[in-house]
Amino acid sequence: MDTARYGGARAAAPRVAAHFASHIGAAERDGQAVAAAPGVSALETIIDAAFWASLRYEEGYPPKFSLAYVSPEQAIRPMVFERPIALAPGSLAKVAPAVERAGIHLGVWERDGELSVWGATRTIPMYCFVLEVSSPGLLVIKYHRGEESGKYVNVAVLEGDRLMMIDEHASSLPDCPPLLMSLLGLDAPASWAQPLHVLVQLAASMRAHKRGGALLVVPSGSDTWRESIVQPIVYGIRPVFSELADLMQEPRAERRRWQEALALARAVDVIAGLTVVDGATIITDRYELLAFGAKIGRRGGSPRIESVMVTEPIEGSVATTMSPVELGGTRHLSAAQFVHDQQNAVALVASQDGRFTVFAWSPCETSVHAHRVEALLL
Repeated sequence: MDTARYGGARAAAPRVAAHFASHIGAAERDGQAVAAAPGVSALETIIDAAFWASLRYEEGYPPKFSLAYVSPEQAIRPMVFERPIALAPGSLAKVAPAVERAGIHLGVWERDGELSVWGATRTIPMYCFVLEVSSPGLLVIKYHRGEESGKYVNVAVLEGDRLMMIDEHASSLPDCPPLLMSLLGLDAPASWAQPLHVLVQLAASMRAHKRGGALLVVPSGSDTWRESIVQPIVYGIRPVFSELADLMQEPRAERRRWQEALALARAVDVIAGLTVVDGATIITDRYELLAFGAKIGRRGGSPRIESVMVTEPIEGSVATTMSPVELGGTRHLSAAQFVHDQQNAVALVASQDGRFTVFAWSPCETSVHAHRVEALLL
């Protein structure tokens, strides 16, 4: 297996190399400090090694790790190995358990004409190529935005023999919701507590618990959403639970920023954890918790939703019209019905199999638009 060649690496390397060259070249012309652009050969070698390593179980566990194409000199306080490790499936699988925590990257760079793993680092420059092994046969290519939020932007997803290049022009879709803009990395740089980034964190946390769930975001100061919820609400919250909202409003001292980021992450996980309960979790657009386990019902006098427009921010994908049930079942159907009846609301739905859909009303299409975004959350 060490000598086998992964066809996905050959297919992805030229397109990914062009993507990074374009972004890095533009940033350099603007005078920004950025990472070195990886070449096609280097990318093919890195992707190939990571793919085969992802299929090697160590002590019964599948390896999870992240590779960054960066030199030790570009990292801040890196951990440098006395002897570089070979960029080979067996070597990567062996060291993976030590670096599987989020934010830790194995640094890959050329030495004596050959790529090898020189150590590990938490800091990487802007537009640094990162390859993350998410699960066996599932690789995600991304780069860092260089923001305090620690936000990464997905470039491509390799799943077995399928290559999915993220469509940077997906924001040109009619009525593209702000959440999708943030996931695509096309919104303006903002702090780690910027509202859209918090919604992205909620989506990622919902997907991470792998239990499925629905989150409804409704306008604050209005109770019209209750017309689409079966009464009484068994798990209503009164007064509203405002920990997440309060954290986003507090002034932030620079010396305490890491503590506040941890507090925010914990508050996000609390809300996302409630979505495992059968029914929907409801928050306001100010991130105040109103209820969880709520049963969605059709608003009185409203027609039953028959179809939604479905898009995915992947190059080559086309918009299709289908029944909400075809997206995943009753949870998707009820969420689509809710947005159909409450057009100022947004519904986020996670499936147990990892799929993630954002339902939003499209005034241009005068219908509910289902945005499949799981490729952006990996």
